[in-house]
Amino acid sequence: MREAFLALQASQDPRDHRLAELLVRALDRIAADAFCGVQVPKKLIPKDYHKKHGPLKNLWKYNLTRSWRLMYTVARDGDISAVIIEWLDHTDYDRRFGY
Repeated sequence: MREAFLALQASQDPRDHRLAELLVRALDRIAADAFCGVQVPKKLIPKDYHKKHGPLKNLWKYNLTRSWRLMYTVARDGDISAVIIEWLDHTDYDRRFGY
């Protein structure tokens, strides 16, 4: 995930830079309040996420723009921490969630 973010920042495409800026803003907001996104109902969490990231107890969606989404989960090990799952455009989001 980190490599993908760094690639966005290093890209020559202005759209990638804009997405990187949106991600930084979202990460700052999530760091301040891990519950600022929209919680996805448990029954709608994609099976791919459970396979790739272990069984998830929760999933949150943060709308970056009208066309980009950031998906994350909140873990509690004493402290509350947000773990980024992925960011995806609206088309991929629709496919991932079967809309």
